[in-house]
Amino acid sequence: MNKLKMQAAAVVAGLMLFAGVASAHVTVNPAEATAGSYQKFTVRVPTEKDVPTTKIEVKFPVDAVSISRFEPKPGWKYEIAKDGADKITGVTWTAENGGLSKTEFGEFNMQGKVADNATSIVWKAYQTYQDGSVVEWTGAEGSDKPASVTKVAAKPSGAGTDSHGNTSTAPGSATAAPAQQAGASASNTPLYLSIAAVVLSAASLLLSLFRKRA
Repeated sequence: MNKLKMQAAAVVAGLMLFAGVASAHVTVNPAEATAGSYQKFTVRVPTEKDVPTTKIEVKFPVDAVSISRFEPKPGWKYEIAKDGADKITGVTWTAENGGLSKTEFGEFNMQGKVADNATSIVWKAYQTYQDGSVVEWTGAEGSDKPASVTKVAAKPSGAGTDSHGNTSTAPGSATAAPAQQAGASASNTPLYLSIAAVVLSAASLLLSLFRKRA
């Protein structure tokens, strides 16, 4: 009986350990985006060791996303990597002080545009610790060290985005027509009410004249 209890405790401990590791992956949010949209992406970095995280590098799949801006983070500096065409291919944040301790996590923000034909964005990340060890978050989904993936939904037919990421509908499309018709109807409503009021007033005046003659 005691042996069974010890085995059960070991299984529970193993499951808890696995759950803790699984939840500590380096991730990039949002988990879902729309093709052609402008997004704020947040890289979340937890520290899993007893020594601090001092550097995090993220590589961008340039065929799926174009990252153009980075939010400054106190205590960290960043360096941008570019290809021969001057396109940003990655970024490395390096701690200027102690980094992220074993009880901490950090979030690093950046902004960019999802490609019109993208179906997913695979973010390969490399986490460096103070002792020089590097954890590569580049594996397939379900692996011990998976790369974070943002799933991309197709852009709605006839829709587009402006420079601020707002969705717009092309003039003459099926979506735009009802909105225009609704606007036209709303703008004509005061005119219809005025005509009805004039007609009712005239009818009331005529009725009063007929009653006086009678």
